[in-house]
Amino acid sequence: MKIKLFIILLVFSSSVIYSQCNGRYVTQIFNSVSKTTVNYSDQIQYQDSYHEMDIYTPDGDTASNRPLIIYIHGGTYLGGSKTEIDCIDFCEYFAKKGYVTASVNYRLSSNQLNFVLLQEEQYLTVWNSVADVKAAVRYFRKNYFNGNNYRIDQNTIFIGGSSAGAVTAVHLAYINDVLDLPNTSSPNGTSIQTLVNNSGGLEGDVGNNGFSSKISGVISFSGAINTPNWIEVQEPPIVSVHGNADQTIDFNCAPGLGIPTVLDLCGSNEIHNQTNNIGLLNDLLVYDGGDHDWFQSGNADSRFVQALNFVSSFIYPLLPCNHTTNTSNINSSNFEKKIIQITNMLGQKNGCLGNITLFYYNDGTVEKKILIK
Repeated sequence: MKIKLFIILLVFSSSVIYSQCNGRYVTQIFNSVSKTTVNYSDQIQYQDSYHEMDIYTPDGDTASNRPLIIYIHGGTYLGGSKTEIDCIDFCEYFAKKGYVTASVNYRLSSNQLNFVLLQEEQYLTVWNSVADVKAAVRYFRKNYFNGNNYRIDQNTIFIGGSSAGAVTAVHLAYINDVLDLPNTSSPNGTSIQTLVNNSGGLEGDVGNNGFSSKISGVISFSGAINTPNWIEVQEPPIVSVHGNADQTIDFNCAPGLGIPTVLDLCGSNEIHNQTNNIGLLNDLLVYDGGDHDWFQSGNADSRFVQALNFVSSFIYPLLPCNHTTNTSNINSSNFEKKIIQITNMLGQKNGCLGNITLFYYNDGTVEKKILIK
């Protein structure tokens, strides 16, 4: 009986997956990708390497309205670039599944000592990176309304990153007002809010004005947020991966880099707790005993490959091809995930099929989305 159930579930789940998105976004259906490098700012003062991004598209793909994922490199806001190995491997992995992906550069701190010692410099550096990535999001929406060369779905844009890149992605998603920032004075007597307002405000001054920087979800590899209660209901869902022995960005809350003069960063466990408390859709993969550098070797580290698969399973049900309702603001008050474990006749669990993840609405009806993990 259990074998029959196994076969029925296998056939049913495969049918549902491939009927929803026509086989896209689940497996790597494309063998190769192409990369195009662009400058995403339309402001003369930002026509530099800090505002370049590499856009990856699957070769031979004729589909339109493809979801977009923008990935942000790490480097402690002092180094790194869009050509880091995790950036390339991330973008190629999802592009081969049918997504459009982009790896972005952004402004870094020019003074390592000031960045470590002065919280004013830390706030401004992070905010500059947020402003830059917002401009990159708007670049794609601007392109969408001017021919849509990349054939994206402008309503389905995810952002993510590793380390500092993940910190940027999380703050972009969950700071919705300059008033969220401290109104305390910096060493020169100017409040952080004023400094940000003078740098272009909530959207920054990098350009592509008149287009939205709204996103559909967040991907955080070893990321964090300064203040967890900035995350509120009806905001984008988040999927996180983090080692619980990370001493660079703490799994819970601690000064960044373990240096007392650096702003507190609350890592994935605190983000997970906050999102659970407010009923925001989220998931967390924890590497027990894992440190900060599990992503730095890209596909050469099996943990990075596991993280990619984990993220893919999380965002797939959020894609428009899987539903007719708007899930950009889905939260667990009306949407929950349940795991069915398959057991064979010998009592063994998690065989070749593993866990089946079903997504339910609380009214008891089953949304026709089933993932194989």
